Amino acid sequence: MTSPLWGSIGKQYFPKHEFFVDMTCEGCSGAVTRVLNKLGGVQFDIDLPNKKVFIESDKDTDVLLETLKKTGKAANYIGPK
Repeated sequence: MTSPLWGSIGKQYFPKHEFFVDMTCEGCSGAVTRVLNKLGGVQFDIDLPNKKVFIESDKDTDVLLETLKKTGKAANYIGPK
């Protein structure tokens, strides 16, 4: 699952970060999609079978992690991708 870039990021390249999110179903990945789309300014891929989210953004990793935690699922920052 891939998201479009939101905001005015254009063709700039931003760091890509890998997160673990304890997703077990499509509803969980849908919650991740909703909170990240609401945050804006991110491009992301969700790997549901491996419970990973890859986010490309200029936002601080703490902001991204706190946003993912708003889903109510356990989330951890793995590192840069």
